Amino acid sequence: METKDLKLLDCTLRDGGYINDWRWGYQQARAIIRALVRARVDVVEVGFLRNVDKYDPDVTVCNCIEELNKLLPAEIGSTMFSAMAMCSNYDINKLSPYCGHGIEMIRITAHDYDIAEGLDFARTIKEKGYKISINPINIMGYSDEQILKIIAEINDILPYQFSIVDTFGSMKRRDLDRIAAIVDHNLDKTVRMALHLHENMSLSCSLSQRFVDMHLNRPISVDGSLMGMGRIPGNLPIELAADYLNENAGKTYDIDYMLDAIYDYIEPIKGRSEWGYTPAYFLSARFNLHRNYAEHYLKKGTLTSRDIHHILSRVDRAKTTVFDAEYADKLYDEFMNNRIDDSAACDKMKAEFLGRSVVIMAPGASLNTYSEKIHRYIKENDSVVLTVNFVPEEFPVTYAFFANNRRFESFAKANCHTIVTSNLSEHKADYYIDYNSVSGAFSEGCNSLIMLLMLLQRLNVKKAVLAGADGYDDNEKNYYNTGLTSYRKFGNQFNIAVARAFKNLDIEIEFLTPSKYDMEV
Repeated sequence: METKDLKLLDCTLRDGGYINDWRWGYQQARAIIRALVRARVDVVEVGFLRNVDKYDPDVTVCNCIEELNKLLPAEIGSTMFSAMAMCSNYDINKLSPYCGHGIEMIRITAHDYDIAEGLDFARTIKEKGYKISINPINIMGYSDEQILKIIAEINDILPYQFSIVDTFGSMKRRDLDRIAAIVDHNLDKTVRMALHLHENMSLSCSLSQRFVDMHLNRPISVDGSLMGMGRIPGNLPIELAADYLNENAGKTYDIDYMLDAIYDYIEPIKGRSEWGYTPAYFLSARFNLHRNYAEHYLKKGTLTSRDIHHILSRVDRAKTTVFDAEYADKLYDEFMNNRIDDSAACDKMKAEFLGRSVVIMAPGASLNTYSEKIHRYIKENDSVVLTVNFVPEEFPVTYAFFANNRRFESFAKANCHTIVTSNLSEHKADYYIDYNSVSGAFSEGCNSLIMLLMLLQRLNVKKAVLAGADGYDDNEKNYYNTGLTSYRKFGNQFNIAVARAFKNLDIEIEFLTPSKYDMEV
């Protein structure tokens, strides 16, 4: 086994903080740092330097270095400590000169549009006596010529470290080989080369191993976090990297301390907020886009992965590095708003609904609890029964209404008519309704139940009886079928918004089963 000048950097308290808003708790943050020190991790990044209103000891984002230094243990072994700062959100005048102990390295990050300011920022921090690491955001977005230009300026600064940062998780092995070769051949040999990876394509472990095995003729460093904790989809799991380095690079990291810290402090968080590979984040990486695009479309709750794929493929390359919510919504609306003439379909349904009792069934758990009551009401009133984005086998369904592509694709044909909105026009259905004619009535985006009620308004239905419209409480058991659980998590504000939307509709609503939407607003 080879022993080389190779360092392992842990960024759990900094990058992992995107999951919990950096609210670790003072004692818990100190315990994590102690565990990493005992594991003999070479560098521990303890948080962000940012402009914040006031010091909060439970949060690892601080105004000054002295506040972050309070987290450090008395016994630090051979571990170095670092913090991260960005010129666009930190006043460099708040940074005291390095005092000879505590946080020793500042990692500087900058976007492509402010890289010049970031390099000037780095020069100033170096003058204050700190080791500096320069971490340009999204190196995959730079051409070879642009990388060479940055390296020339970095050679003038001579930082402690330069980091290859795969911000959007789009790097593959050939990309790493190309970029690492450019950097290695042109970066001053005294400057350490580091690698920071994300897990969009589940490649962080294999890429980090490839990087270590390149046998670069310079000191190197690899970043990771406990259990890969970091802004979704997460980072390289440091415990896996440590295990590989122990076996293949002559390192002696004590992984037991890492696993203890994961068990005590990280796993409980993952139980509340998942990170890791998902297809949507793979797609954002595939197009080398800011991950917020994937998050934005996932939160819509109405798109399949195929839909997200189609929308992301349309993102202008000038919009990839910085997320633009207004632009993202424009693409979404263009995708969803397939206008059609649905007058013939509406005329036919008007005739079928004329004078009939109308029951709408949403997929709440109360369908099971109040099944007998629902059956009795339908039979006694000879009701037309419409369902929203699902078809239950236990009830007589006349029409199944779908405005959600993900739900419709999983729909198995049953003995009922299907009504779909025009954004689902590629699928076979009995009736197609113009999406625009039934959208826009809800402040929180798209809601299929409200869209169906708007359709009934168009069909001159004066009253609808709701069953299974239970409202949201973030409990997957709150659904008629757990397979219908929403990707999104809603609070009571969502219930209030739905209730307000109901009130604004020109249709009388009666609740056949209990509902959180049944409130005065």
